[in-house]
Amino acid sequence: MSEPRDTIFADPLGETNPFRFDADVARVFPDMIRRSVPGYTTVVSMSGLLAGRYATAGSNLYDLGCSLGASTLAMRQNVRAADCCIIAVDNAAAMLDRCRSVIDSDTHDTRVELVQADIADIPIVDASVVVLNFTLQFIPLAQRGDVIQRIYRGLRPGGILVLSEKVTFADPQLDALNIDLHHQFKREHGYSDLEIARKRNAIDNVLIPETLDTHRKRARAAGFDSCDVWFQCFNFASLIALKA
Repeated sequence: MSEPRDTIFADPLGETNPFRFDADVARVFPDMIRRSVPGYTTVVSMSGLLAGRYATAGSNLYDLGCSLGASTLAMRQNVRAADCCIIAVDNAAAMLDRCRSVIDSDTHDTRVELVQADIADIPIVDASVVVLNFTLQFIPLAQRGDVIQRIYRGLRPGGILVLSEKVTFADPQLDALNIDLHHQFKREHGYSDLEIARKRNAIDNVLIPETLDTHRKRARAAGFDSCDVWFQCFNFASLIALKA
């Protein structure tokens, strides 16, 4: 059975409200994310690979902003360490409802707990892996430093943070180029100029991107010993931060 197609912004007479992860978005999210975020499939699958490498016995693994559970599932399929628990957190009930059905249909053994909460409030406890895939960008700027610091404090020595984000560029020419390339990517995946424009209007002031240098500095200020990019496609990137 094919996944529902994202046509949320296709109606030229439709009202453009601020973007939110409601039931309509949850229904089409797999199609939306695949056609909107270049490299998304790679980021998710490699998050699982990294979780398999860094998970330690008896630890917690966190998927913060888990949406429909793609990263949770990738981690669950790769973790071999004993007695681990994946804690999947999202503040949108509609996303968690669908996430639950995804996790329930999976046969791997690692325990998963689904938590409806704001990631700015969730405690990070005895973690070996924390994944933030395209989530921090929706958190108010003033709270982002505290989120990263709490992750650092909650990680075991040798633990890892995977941080994936839409990014912006300090150089205006590079920024404009990467925005244009992203829009071209969306056109080639079937979105019209109307849909691209309406989605951009809906997400303005909801998703606030930052530069890669800002993310690196924030991670190091929190205490991470190493932080740098392992994947980038246009204005979407993923970083690894390591705790010694």
